[in-house]
Amino acid sequence: MADELELLRRADPVPSADPRFGDRPLDQHAEHRLDLLLHGGDRRPDRLPHGGERRPRPRHLRRWTWGLGSVAAACVVVLTLTLMFSGSATAPAVAAPRPLVVEAGSAPVPLDRIAGRAAAAGDTLRLVQGTHLQSWSLAMTSGPGARPPVTLPEERLVRWKADGSHTELVVATDPRRPGKPVVTDADPVPRTVEDGHVLSRRTYPPSWSDAPPVARPPHDAVRLRAYLDEIDRTGPLDTPGLLDAVAGLLDNWTLGTRENAALVRILADAQGLRPAGAVTDRLGRGGQAYVYDDRAHSVRRMLVLDPVTGAVLGLEETVTRDDPEFGVKAGDVLSYRAWMR
Repeated sequence: MADELELLRRADPVPSADPRFGDRPLDQHAEHRLDLLLHGGDRRPDRLPHGGERRPRPRHLRRWTWGLGSVAAACVVVLTLTLMFSGSATAPAVAAPRPLVVEAGSAPVPLDRIAGRAAAAGDTLRLVQGTHLQSWSLAMTSGPGARPPVTLPEERLVRWKADGSHTELVVATDPRRPGKPVVTDADPVPRTVEDGHVLSRRTYPPSWSDAPPVARPPHDAVRLRAYLDEIDRTGPLDTPGLLDAVAGLLDNWTLGTRENAALVRILADAQGLRPAGAVTDRLGRGGQAYVYDDRAHSVRRMLVLDPVTGAVLGLEETVTRDDPEFGVKAGDVLSYRAWMR
């Protein structure tokens, strides 16, 4: 493996001790050398590895509509290849998570049954203002010279105080690769940082808003649906809007037992949200998956619920159609959110 690493070092235009290492795009010569290393052949140095003519980098960067992260403009090929060639058993920091897979042979559980279980659980969990969220989002560029998408993992902890003020802590971390470098674009130039690097730490003054999602959510299904409808504000609350509103709710509140039961009752009435079977989420928790095919946006949305309490564990959005403009293919995960207590 040492020979491959030495070839890679020669192809890399930035020394490992350079402070820009990991967040500087490769120059034309280096991209050609890397292409030879990976694929062989006699490509001309004045052409890109995929055969197209070299073009200037775009000035304006874009992101996918449904992503959580902001835009990225850097290709961290060197870091990715170094991790791959070093024999690491874990995925590179920039690798997009694979879609969750339903366990073969698992029996789908209807949402009505989950709602019944949640209602029978009693008042064991209390409603808490604030959230603990782990997210992965795909940052993309488009246009001539666009770089491949990269995944940006973040963990967010929001806590409210009795006086109505609240704090928000955001760190760069990826539980799939504990202790490994994490890609971030919070500066906003994309770069790698150490696992657990604090991206932001803010304190907000007291707020007593009576509008959702800051207002306290109700714990009966009829009033909670009206609450979610007010969060969405895009028209009639269809299933895509409902899932977006649920995410907005959970980004502000950690639900109690009664609120979970009411929410699952609402989800049970959602058109097109079908049970798929058992899954293990990205934090290792067992859950039941419910899938909605958003054909209008070529996205599959998978909601993961705790099979006993009905608590929402995660929400995954996956591309269902190739989009060459943004460099994404069917099966790429656009975003994933995992909520915790």
